[in-house]
Amino acid sequence: MDTIDVIKEQIANNPVLIYMKGAPNAPQCGFSARAVQALMACGEKFAYVDILQNPDIRATLPQYANWPTFPQLWVGGELVGGSDIILELHESGELQKMIAAAAVK
Repeated sequence: MDTIDVIKEQIANNPVLIYMKGAPNAPQCGFSARAVQALMACGEKFAYVDILQNPDIRATLPQYANWPTFPQLWVGGELVGGSDIILELHESGELQKMIAAAAVK
């Protein structure tokens, strides 16, 4: 399976997925740390991919997503965005609604 197929499968099989540097309990950059804290505050399960451990995904995902930076949050198969967008959605209460709706499906 090539890298694009792996990415597509990860996004399809996980209603809430964050591509980040490090792991939720040990983020490796400030942007990933803030994004995953907002995600954890929603109280739903989510999947993650550590792009530092997956250099092929790290190199390929920005072209596939048309989004140059990490973290990247995907909900229901759609790219939500990066750290700033995740934090804005969290502060407005929209992130919790999106995550809860995706978790039900």
